[in-house]
Amino acid sequence: MDTTADQKFEEIGLTLPPAPEPLGVYKPFLIDGKHLYVSGHGPLQNDGTNITGRIGDDMDIEKGKRAAQQVGLAILSTIKKNLGSFDKVKRVIKILGMVNCVSEFEKHPYVINGCSELFKKVWGEENGVGVRSAVGMGSLPGNIPVEIEAMFELY
Repeated sequence: MDTTADQKFEEIGLTLPPAPEPLGVYKPFLIDGKHLYVSGHGPLQNDGTNITGRIGDDMDIEKGKRAAQQVGLAILSTIKKNLGSFDKVKRVIKILGMVNCVSEFEKHPYVINGCSELFKKVWGEENGVGVRSAVGMGSLPGNIPVEIEAMFELY
C-alpha cells in the first residue's frame, strides 16, 4: 500500500505552526472547483511569531531557505485546518515565492527550494512538484524574508 501524504508528513517529523490569521482583507484559503488557492503566507513559527530578516543583509541564504520551509509548514497548517487532511490534495500546481533580499542577491530559486522540497516530501516527486516562480522583492510585510502563495489540485 502506498504511503499517504498525511503519513509522509508524519515521517518527516516537523511540527505545524498554528494556521495564520489574515492580516488584511482577504481569504487565506479558497476552493474553486477542483482548485485550492492559498494566499501568500509568511514564515510563521510554532510560537505564533514570524521569522524576520532580509537575505543578504541580516540573514544568510541558508536561513532564508529554512524560512521558506517554515512558510511551507504554515501553508500546510492552513490546508490541514481547512481540509482536515493533506490526502485531499492531489498535487501542487504552482508556487510563487517572493524573497526579501538586497538588490545584488540572485539565488531566489535556492531559497524557495525550502518550500518546494517540503512539498515534494509530502506529495512525492510527481505530485509534489509543480510549476514555480521565485522572485526578489525590495521588502515584504513585517520584514519577513519569504512570502509564498500556492495553488493545488484537489481530488
